Amino acid sequence: MSAIAQPYLPFGSGDELPVVKEQLRRAILAERAKRSPRELERAAHDFAQVVGDLPELRAAQTVAAYAARAAEPGTTPLLDRLARRGTRVLLPMLGPGLAREWALLTSTDELELRAPGRPPEPPGPGLEADALAQADAVVVPALAVDTAGHRLGHGGGWYDRVLEHVRPGVPVIAMVFGEEIYDADERPLPVEPHDRLVNAVVTTTRMRELRPVE
Repeated sequence: MSAIAQPYLPFGSGDELPVVKEQLRRAILAERAKRSPRELERAAHDFAQVVGDLPELRAAQTVAAYAARAAEPGTTPLLDRLARRGTRVLLPMLGPGLAREWALLTSTDELELRAPGRPPEPPGPGLEADALAQADAVVVPALAVDTAGHRLGHGGGWYDRVLEHVRPGVPVIAMVFGEEIYDADERPLPVEPHDRLVNAVVTTTRMRELRPVE
């Protein structure tokens, strides 16, 4: 594997933050593309071990998670582990009129890629966005997270909107590769008013708490 860098774009108060975010997304995705399928598969099993062993997930009756896209930290081993444990798992899916909904995971074998570039989805039936209020822990995708809890997503702001439905006291945990954790003092991520914070970040080796669960 080629050396994986941590791209960064310095920005000022007058910069267009959506533009800075998009440039940073592209740079991080280019670094992610350096990993081979074998490396991604091994990482997915490591993530399943670390995330699955978190006390927050072991105690949860319902976990909201996601089915990963090709270059993301893989989640299939984690989803399988949660299902074997008897955990109820909610996954995002595309509903009528392009509405984003949730659906219960029945089996990872039933996940379907419905459009290029989109994450695999469960067959449904769909549940509305407020179904997230049922979750006892939430695992979210991210391209980067800084040590203040700021999360850089894929754009579109869907998670920033649906995370409003998370109950107080429920942890929101992001999954990233190790080099995608940014020092908030030296390399803060660009943040807009609508961006939602995460409580912790998980890599293939450990969890790092970022801010208290409110």
